[in-house]
Amino acid sequence: MTASLEQLRRCHFAVDLGAARTRVYVKGAGLVVDQPSAAAVNTRTGALIAVGEFAEKMTGRTPDYIRVVRPVSGGTVVDIEMAQRMLRHLLGDRIRRNLRRKPRLRAAACTPHDADPLARRAAIETLVGLGARRVELVDTLITAAVGCGLPVERPEATMIMVCGAAATQVAVLSLGSIVTAERIPVGGDAVDNAIVQHLRHQHELLLPSQSVRPLQLALSGNGLTPQGPESAEIHGRDVATGLARSVKVDTAAVRQAIQTPLTAVLDGIGKVLRNCPPDLVADLADRGIMMVGGSALLPGLDQMLREATGMPVHIADRPDVCAVQGLGAMLEGKITPLELAPLAT
Repeated sequence: MTASLEQLRRCHFAVDLGAARTRVYVKGAGLVVDQPSAAAVNTRTGALIAVGEFAEKMTGRTPDYIRVVRPVSGGTVVDIEMAQRMLRHLLGDRIRRNLRRKPRLRAAACTPHDADPLARRAAIETLVGLGARRVELVDTLITAAVGCGLPVERPEATMIMVCGAAATQVAVLSLGSIVTAERIPVGGDAVDNAIVQHLRHQHELLLPSQSVRPLQLALSGNGLTPQGPESAEIHGRDVATGLARSVKVDTAAVRQAIQTPLTAVLDGIGKVLRNCPPDLVADLADRGIMMVGGSALLPGLDQMLREATGMPVHIADRPDVCAVQGLGAMLEGKITPLELAPLAT
């Protein structure tokens, strides 16, 4: 964590700019924005047509002069100007007027673990463009652990797994700091892509962008385990003819197709445990892994991790908003750090 709790208490709002969704927490008002990180732009005039959910629904359904863009990729802002425009419209005039009344507007933002200086600079410039005079950056692993109620300030091991759209972050925390962590460039988007490629190669079917998530939900129940549904009917476009077609997909084959990205996640968990001190690993045998992030809701993922690691695996109550809620709790002063005063000599 690059900012102290005292610095965070002075902040007026917090932003979690994710590859899938953008969330904004305003001090005293709570979570005010929870929308997809998407914006629709008219390429002829440069005008912003839609942001958030409406822009995401336009994906793949627009004429050639309208383009749906995502200014955030992998938790990093890749288009600062578009991210600022998107945030302004998501916040709305009333909230922005209230924020501008603050004499010295301060903001806080979540950043991925081991984010490079350019990524940190992009996050700061995005919020400075909204009027922030100072921006504090906090590691997403810390905020997510606080948001799901883990006792991160105690001298005990807690393991957090942030399952994002573009990456998965795994860490062991103790005394309010990261003991060891790993960022795996595999997330929910990689699982979606594995399903799309499987249907293209095995069934010669092009899947609409909005249909990947329903297919994952077709793996409901025990999801990634053999106890799930045997088949699911999928609608798409034939690769050869271009005509609409429906196929009955064997969910066992789909589960096999997404094993490759999920294996990379298991390798990352193993690396974190190998780099962790033995005393902390002993604590984790009882407490297990806490999963947060939108991709943590993939049906059966927790059961697969439980079988592969032999440790308990839990999913937070609201895994998708844990990071911004944890950052909000720091802004509201609800977190009390463990005081480690130096001994008198």
